[in-house]
Amino acid sequence: MNPPLLEFAFRLEVKLGPIREMGPGRAGHRRIIPIIGGTVSGPKVNGTILNLGADWQTIFGDGTAELDTRYAMETDDGATIEIRNYGFRHGPPEVIAAIARGEDVPHDSYYMRTHALLETGDERYNWVNRTLFVGTGQRRNASVIVDLFSLN
Repeated sequence: MNPPLLEFAFRLEVKLGPIREMGPGRAGHRRIIPIIGGTVSGPKVNGTILNLGADWQTIFGDGTAELDTRYAMETDDGATIEIRNYGFRHGPPEVIAAIARGEDVPHDSYYMRTHALLETGDERYNWVNRTLFVGTGQRRNASVIVDLFSLN
């Protein structure tokens, strides 16, 4: 069998609201980061990130952030697509501390990877219901950039 191929699908530029700290939970420190907008651009989909949803994060004792997001986009031609994205972010303590202070750091100085499931009832985008996506990400001060690739 051949290994799966990755094909760039689109970039998510996700605007974030202020972090809401929840404090310690069963598995680690918990926080909620609202998703308040953004853009989608690429060869497969273009549109806007809707002002709804959040990243429900758990920060483990070793500093690894478990990313658990659920939000939606509206395509330029009017389809609504749900995004469920799950992943991890970790790296050297000084880099993670800089991210926590809101500093932009080079995306290749830490690990941020996700896998995403998309869903829609719009027949024009039915292919997203049957496609697995993986992504690479970068945390910025008030946003996250995620490049999603279809797993073919």
